Amino acid sequence: VQLQASGGGLVQAGGSLRLSCAASGRTFRTYVMGWFRQAPGKEREFVAAISRSGGTTYYADSVKGRFTISRDNAKNTVYLQMNSLKPEDAALYYCAVRGGTYYSTKPYEYDYWGQGTQVTVSS
Repeated sequence: VQLQASGGGLVQAGGSLRLSCAASGRTFRTYVMGWFRQAPGKEREFVAAISRSGGTTYYADSVKGRFTISRDNAKNTVYLQMNSLKPEDAALYYCAVRGGTYYSTKPYEYDYWGQGTQVTVSS
């Protein structure tokens, strides 16, 4: 599986961005999809995940109520809508694929990773 993330950029605090992650292959609908982020000098952290059908979503407490994950299985794409952005949201954002049924907040439990897209939030 190859993943291509896009949509990052520079935004003022309080602004919005929409990240996209396009996946190759015909088995996209069989994967749980996740978004993670990593700021300089920090560990990679879980942001959000979505079930294979898109019917169930999971969020880190730090983004709950501001971020929305969604997926379009017909387009092999997962999205992360980020609203009310804060300076502490600035990071390199990665999408990731996890085989199986259940989501995970642990990066090592994901099988494939995209290259990352940079989000910068100015105060």
